[in-house]
Amino acid sequence: MEPYILDAVRTPFGRNRGGLSGVRIDDLAAHPITALIERHPALDPGRVAEVVYGNSNGAGEDNRNVARMAVLLSGLPDTTPAVTVNRLCGSGAEAIAQAARLIKTGEADLVIAGGVEGMSRAPYVLPPIDQHLPRDLALLPTTIGWRMANPAFPARWTESLGASAERVATAKGIGRAEQDDWALRSHQRAHTAWQQGHHDGFVTECAGLTRDESLRPGTTPAALAALKPAFSAAGTVTAGNSSPISDGAVAVLLGTEQAAAELGVTPLARIAASAVAALAPDRFTLAPVPAIHAALGRAGRDLAGIDVLELNEAFAAMVLSCLDELPGLDPERVNPNGGAIALGHPIGASAARAVVDCARHLRRTGGGIGVTAACIGVGQGIAVVLEST
Repeated sequence: MEPYILDAVRTPFGRNRGGLSGVRIDDLAAHPITALIERHPALDPGRVAEVVYGNSNGAGEDNRNVARMAVLLSGLPDTTPAVTVNRLCGSGAEAIAQAARLIKTGEADLVIAGGVEGMSRAPYVLPPIDQHLPRDLALLPTTIGWRMANPAFPARWTESLGASAERVATAKGIGRAEQDDWALRSHQRAHTAWQQGHHDGFVTECAGLTRDESLRPGTTPAALAALKPAFSAAGTVTAGNSSPISDGAVAVLLGTEQAAAELGVTPLARIAASAVAALAPDRFTLAPVPAIHAALGRAGRDLAGIDVLELNEAFAAMVLSCLDELPGLDPERVNPNGGAIALGHPIGASAARAVVDCARHLRRTGGGIGVTAACIGVGQGIAVVLEST
């Protein structure tokens, strides 16, 4: 059986403590699933064999298998199994890849995959207490990055993601101006995509929000240049050329060609292959590169033959570092409609959003081959290859 993306729905991506911050994370996860079911009256919800959702945090309202909580809140039968997967920033793509495998092996003919992250609602946690109320007892934030890291790890492995991205970019000679230029490009192209209706039929209203909330169409080179470095006094990575903390959820309906025909749906794309790769944790920004090559190899393709690359923009430094290692790839084929710097980066959902945007871009531009890739904290990368139908 071949796995196809049949349809997808996502919430707008809300900014930190913004329009979606009042929505419980499990309710946020259920929202696009409900919208997906309502969109297809011919779909018997009981036919959905599994829900696979990506989620990175799992420390708050997304605890104890948020995918299953989403099933129970969405209108799917309570007999629908669900599993939550955590590959950090690649979780949404991992969920789609796992759903595709269920279809390819014949274990299912309809699966919902995607992801959710409510970063605004990430709780603070107490570390394990080895003595009675130690004086240095402190709550730890769970929004993003390392916490309670093992002291056996080298210090460079557990530094902030931004600092690691900056170090790799500096070693490659990628400076502040280039990073700011990429950030500006992201906002401009994302704004144009919204203006041209590219998200129509994909983004659905949630809690009164109808559009990605971190998008800044009016940003300028001067505004970006005025921002202070975020990780070191003389650094190049800023809040402006990094992805923002975000809230959002994505649900993707995957199925066989026969299931698509029964539902009267024309598939968006076929999932041809996927792959993951790993490097040292402090070189995580480069891990998408071997993942891209591995996935293309499994699909019997090469870099020269792709029509679009959706590279999840954790940092402009990360995108530019990867492009430095992908010589010959036309940058115009990369994130043609903007990326996470402008749209937002709810960690468990972002890579699923990028997969769908890749598929929709192929459909809109006449077809071809697309690749979605994401860097992943702790030194991993993931890539998914799509073929238009």
